[in-house]
Amino acid sequence: MGGDAVTFMAGATTLSDFAGAIGIRAQESAIVAELKAGSEDAYAWLIGEFHQPIYSLVYRIVSDPTDAADTTQEVFLKVFRGMKHFHGESSLKTWIYRIAVHEASNRRRWWFRHKAKETSIEPAQDEREMGGSGLGDTLVDGCESPFDNVVHEEVRARVEEELRQIPEPYRTSVILRDLEDMSYEEIAEITQVSLGTVKSRLTRGREALRRRLTAYVMENGRQLGLRLPEAASEEPETGCVVSAIEVAR
Repeated sequence: MGGDAVTFMAGATTLSDFAGAIGIRAQESAIVAELKAGSEDAYAWLIGEFHQPIYSLVYRIVSDPTDAADTTQEVFLKVFRGMKHFHGESSLKTWIYRIAVHEASNRRRWWFRHKAKETSIEPAQDEREMGGSGLGDTLVDGCESPFDNVVHEEVRARVEEELRQIPEPYRTSVILRDLEDMSYEEIAEITQVSLGTVKSRLTRGREALRRRLTAYVMENGRQLGLRLPEAASEEPETGCVVSAIEVAR
């Protein structure tokens, strides 16, 4: 049973909910069967459905657009070659993301060994094309953001920059949950650790990112339209940092 269907059914409360979950499972099984049969239409669907999200995920791990493009291509080559070994123990999406995280992590380790001292001349990837999902759960703040497009891009770039400084495995955990909007169960399957470990890594990763963003938010918060502490003795408002992080959606 695919992970998406399991998640759907776990929250199902009506007959129509269960019918929808069964429909998701049946649809995925049909697609997988076509992929295993070598259907060009099925592979075209797979590329259209997953290429941009996978590139976004890989880019946030490897931090270089050229490496991200090469790694994304390698991910899909492995998906095509390995499709015959996919037996539905997890959802198709979870399986592909597991391959992507593995390949991106390997590329990042290789980069630090061989390319860390090189200076890239590649232009920065336009973050608006990355299509990342929004931050959710404990990072969500109800405040309305008054940013115009220019400010959004400035803040988004800063959040992405600080995220790159978060050490692994906390960084990937935050990316998968708060930017890719994956469930705890999916992250556990992708990273092959327990739910408790996933939650622990998320807590530490989010706290590390909050610490890195606090100074920037406190310095620039007023002109960015963020709510700041009223008294100097107050602790920095987590909500201010959250508002800034949410711009990275």
